[in-house]
Amino acid sequence: MNFTLNKSIIAVTAVMTLLGSAPIIPQSISSTASANENSASPFSKPMMLNSSELQPGLKHKEVVYGKPDDSAGYLINIDFSPKKADAEKLQNGLEQKGYKTVIITIRERPQDDNAAGALGYMVRTDTFETEQEAADQQKKLNEDGYADARAIHSSETGDPVSGPWKAHVLEIDPKVFNGKVTPSLATKVIPGKEKLTEMSARSQALAAVNGGYFVMGPADGTEGDLAGISMINGRLESEAVNGRSSFILNKNNKASIESLETKQSIRSANGSTKSVDGINRTPGLIRGCGGIDDTETTAPKHDFTCTDNSELIKFTSAYGDTTPTGEGAEAVIDSKGQVINVYNSRGNKIPPDAIVIAGTGDSAEWIKKNLVTGSKVKTKENVTKEKTPLEITRDTSIINGGPRLLDEGAVRIPAKAEGFHHDDNPEFFYQFGVRRHPRTMAGIKPDGTLLFVTIDGRKPGHSIGANFREAAEIMKSLGAVDAVNLDGGGSTTMTVNQKLINSPSDKTGERPIGDAILMLPAKK
Repeated sequence: MNFTLNKSIIAVTAVMTLLGSAPIIPQSISSTASANENSASPFSKPMMLNSSELQPGLKHKEVVYGKPDDSAGYLINIDFSPKKADAEKLQNGLEQKGYKTVIITIRERPQDDNAAGALGYMVRTDTFETEQEAADQQKKLNEDGYADARAIHSSETGDPVSGPWKAHVLEIDPKVFNGKVTPSLATKVIPGKEKLTEMSARSQALAAVNGGYFVMGPADGTEGDLAGISMINGRLESEAVNGRSSFILNKNNKASIESLETKQSIRSANGSTKSVDGINRTPGLIRGCGGIDDTETTAPKHDFTCTDNSELIKFTSAYGDTTPTGEGAEAVIDSKGQVINVYNSRGNKIPPDAIVIAGTGDSAEWIKKNLVTGSKVKTKENVTKEKTPLEITRDTSIINGGPRLLDEGAVRIPAKAEGFHHDDNPEFFYQFGVRRHPRTMAGIKPDGTLLFVTIDGRKPGHSIGANFREAAEIMKSLGAVDAVNLDGGGSTTMTVNQKLINSPSDKTGERPIGDAILMLPAKK
């Protein structure tokens, strides 16, 4: 992968003071880089707060980069427009209602996006000294019809800032650590979510970190389902968002990061072959897209749910006891490939040593026509990296993520290819990749040492979070040559000896998640 890193520039095109407030006038902004380009990177000199060995070959480190920015405050992002003329029109309307604003040009585009020009334009207020002032002004804007107006701390915008960035680091030397690094499903099955502290306590983990993206609620599929590939001990439990980077673990805790695709099919006794769309999820709802014949796209599209009214879905015992109910058809197939039952509706038992193929729409009719009780079928599943079959053993496990952050020591972030830039909504990349959020990352050093890193965010003075580029720089500063972004935001959590050690950003505290990466002691 060869990408040219775009310089990230935010230019203030208009600056006005906000009526009836005491705003802080922002400094001249020339770049979204985390530090002034004429000064040293804040990630070049981390301050080590704590370092402890949990077990030979397994260390926990607490690191801080940068320092609080005395000029930071609170502001309101009112709305984003891809076109400058639309932003100016919005600003004029706000002016007529007595609001004074600035227009910020967002120049940073995805590293692999060859489009020219600005990403878009954000209409924003100046900075308030207190959170309450900003909250009061947001309420007024919302009441005046500006529903997207949101008060945030200025350190979250992606503008230049001095920090701080608080990181917790788990470092595993595979040559020394005699335990196992492995993913684990929340609640031990696909449906449902569970807090990392609960998963850690249940497994008696030495340490743990949250894992991949997952379905947050039933409107987007099976709640808790992994929104991307999941493999545990050689068993594929969730299909890939095809083309997205994932973290692969093999025997003796050896790891790699690859862009993966999955392909499944079933062949009936009469010779009819059909693609299997997914594994262990609600038919018709594809979180993150990147599948087969999906609407609206077969390409990856993060935080978006594609649809398909005709699907075949394979269910294993990892889903639980029963498939989701609904119209369609299902066939139960035993471990020898024999069809043992065919049903004219969905929502049937999943035997422990069997699979269930569920169909909707035309795919349900295919089941009824081609899968006959007592007949033999053949199922295939392939996992590939750049069209080459991935070598899989019973020791292989995979955690979904994206985008890649580092590739052979270079900052290479294919955010567009991996679905973190939406052509029809350029604001998405600004909100997800340019703004700072809590992050969780996985990385690999040249000698094979594994790194799992959390960065707290949305907590001014403690830790401001990181954008994609800063996350890559932090991983590089810790010695990684390859790194991938995992699920973040309120999901970012880490435990040591079953105790939560970072500071989650959700106001309700620790968020239940879909899966985790556990560091388990050696079996006695």
